[in-house]
Amino acid sequence: MMVSINPENPQQRYIQQVVDCLNKGGVIAYPTDTIYGVGCDIFNKKGIKKIYQLKQRDAKKPFSFICSDLSEISHYAQVSNMAFKIMKRHLPGPYTFVLDASRVVPDLVTTKQRTVGIRMPDNAITLEIVRQLGHPLVTTSANVTGDETYQDPSLIHDDWGSQLDMVVDGGLLYGDPSTVISLRNDQVEVLRQGCGPTDWIHQL
Repeated sequence: MMVSINPENPQQRYIQQVVDCLNKGGVIAYPTDTIYGVGCDIFNKKGIKKIYQLKQRDAKKPFSFICSDLSEISHYAQVSNMAFKIMKRHLPGPYTFVLDASRVVPDLVTTKQRTVGIRMPDNAITLEIVRQLGHPLVTTSANVTGDETYQDPSLIHDDWGSQLDMVVDGGLLYGDPSTVISLRNDQVEVLRQGCGPTDWIHQL
């Protein structure tokens, strides 16, 4: 099933359809501020395992997840004053910030070191979905690991439609993946250069 949602002013009735799907254990494709992602409710273990299979991804490499605001991030990760200030300045935006996980985070989305990658994309559709869901949304790029990412949601629907419960059409996306930055122990380290600029790090 594919549902088209206005990226500037998301229609609440369609957002509710997506949330209902997620609450029933659904796995969806959705837009971010960089590329299309695939995800499910962070507490949906069956859905997370299904995404691993879809992507043909090593189970030792955990997925990141999307939070709707900074207070939600603080519930799922250990956020220092410095980390909070950095995230407040750059989120929503094309970054994944790596932090130490809190106790409520399921093991399936943490590393052995109990770290997590957290996104808060500048995309009204996805932020509203997460807000209405009340839980973070597991996020990973909509592609088989190592392959090109999808830019057109209709192609995701054509190729993966039978394996996904819903594809959220938020228009064509031509971005690069997010920039991944570790903020652990108040040390700022770029782990992957992506869409988000990093020149501000030298000014800290």
